[in-house]
Amino acid sequence: MSIFDGKRLTDETFKLDIERMRQGWYSDKYFENINRMLTALSAEGYFYSGDHHNLPEDMSPEQIAVGDIEVEMQWFTRRMGKTTIVGVDKALAMLRHCTGYFEGDTFVDTSDTLEVSAVHDGTIVKYEGDPLKIQPVIKVRGKYRDFAMLETPTLGILTRSSRVATNVYETLVAARGKPVLFFPARFDVHEVQAADGYAYNIAVQRFNRDHAQDLGPFVSTDAQGDWWGGAGGGTVAHAAIASFLGDTAEAMMQFSNILPPNIPRIALVDFNNDSVRDSLRVLDVMFAKYRELMTDGYKEEAEKYKLFGVRLDTSGSLRDVSIQPLGEPTLDLGVNPRLVFNVRSALDNAWERWDLPQSWKEAAKEFCHNVKIVVSGGFNPEKIRRFEKLDVPVDIYAVGSYLFNNSNSTVTDFTADVVRVKVHGEWIDMAKVGRQVGENEKLERVW
Repeated sequence: MSIFDGKRLTDETFKLDIERMRQGWYSDKYFENINRMLTALSAEGYFYSGDHHNLPEDMSPEQIAVGDIEVEMQWFTRRMGKTTIVGVDKALAMLRHCTGYFEGDTFVDTSDTLEVSAVHDGTIVKYEGDPLKIQPVIKVRGKYRDFAMLETPTLGILTRSSRVATNVYETLVAARGKPVLFFPARFDVHEVQAADGYAYNIAVQRFNRDHAQDLGPFVSTDAQGDWWGGAGGGTVAHAAIASFLGDTAEAMMQFSNILPPNIPRIALVDFNNDSVRDSLRVLDVMFAKYRELMTDGYKEEAEKYKLFGVRLDTSGSLRDVSIQPLGEPTLDLGVNPRLVFNVRSALDNAWERWDLPQSWKEAAKEFCHNVKIVVSGGFNPEKIRRFEKLDVPVDIYAVGSYLFNNSNSTVTDFTADVVRVKVHGEWIDMAKVGRQVGENEKLERVW
């Protein structure tokens, strides 16, 4: 599956649309046109007959069967800096199952004639902007017309998955080891969820390895965990609170009553734009129920009323009522450091308001201090770094659309070049101007 277990995922995981991929359904049309041209030239027995070749002066251009030309192609990213590579295994599955040609309606599989080398998902590559100094993540040698139509889909999965993984990795670095929840499912079509969730999981594993951490992956849909055995998690949405007439505390009490205790109780407390008040209301009723059940000896049932955390998701157009304006109308809108400090202080001190016997005070204090703060809504590495620099008491960051970001430094476009051709049994450099054969010591033979 990756560098972390040394195994590669197969089409049993990906379930490719093999038949249509073989026919060029997912390919830029010019690759299909190239395939048709080379196939026809091969059938005609055509040999190169031009006058302006780029062969070495001492090499004859005669008897070169262009239709059956063998090439060396390399795939690489042009994202500046470090890129966490994901999508390799799916690209290899495309090459494994869709390399070949049609004889009438019958597909002739020639994948075993290819010489394929690739890195593992989770590998880091570097690019400093010089296209003459790239680190390929896949290299293939073989008859070009047999795999020409696979350039589009292989580049697509590498580009998308590596972008998501690298954006996740950089967000984890900004968060300094705090968990980052993967919340972008609603910002793209559902068909991409499995690949995106896999990329996220690889990024988490890569971060753990590089930074000696032990973070777990947290995805929001089951589909995001499909390729690696994960499962979606979540608690209460704004719509649920609306169903309880805006009563966040009652929504959480019924959630806790109905749902099994293994689901963390995280209250979404910004529905009424009064996050401190609603955090305290939730905390008050859940602790009261917890204490009642513990006192009556129902310890297992009491676990259902432990408040794991509160989530702040204040709209960027609003200022929470706990924030006193400082003159600037746009200051402290949305989820901001002052709001988090206010909520943390309220949670930590809540137990002092409760009328408790001495024997319960320490437990109450611990109950309050253990409540975590989750923040969401417009978070990206820049905003997270600002929060961390100020030591804002955030425990968990939930990040959404940024993880799909594809602008400026987050552009992870991949490209593929033919860099050599096989002529008279010898491999000859044949890259376009500005490109050349790249090397990567992390490449290993696949087949």
